[in-house]
Amino acid sequence: MSGLNNLDPLKAIKAFERAGWKQTRQTGSHVILTQAGNPINISIPVHKGKPVKQELIRHQIKIAGMSVDQFMELYK
Repeated sequence: MSGLNNLDPLKAIKAFERAGWKQTRQTGSHVILTQAGNPINISIPVHKGKPVKQELIRHQIKIAGMSVDQFMELYK
């Protein structure tokens, strides 16, 4: 089990921030994260009371160049 079930979107954003990503803006309910020198953006949906879907967070972790284990250490 990867442990990516029912992740809180705000805690996921904090985990990406610990990895060096910065919250640059919010478009509707999606928080956009960027990293200096990296042209890629990460978008995390923040819907009240809803967790981030496992497939989405797994894709965002891959885009960020991290492993699931690295992300989970930052998520705690």
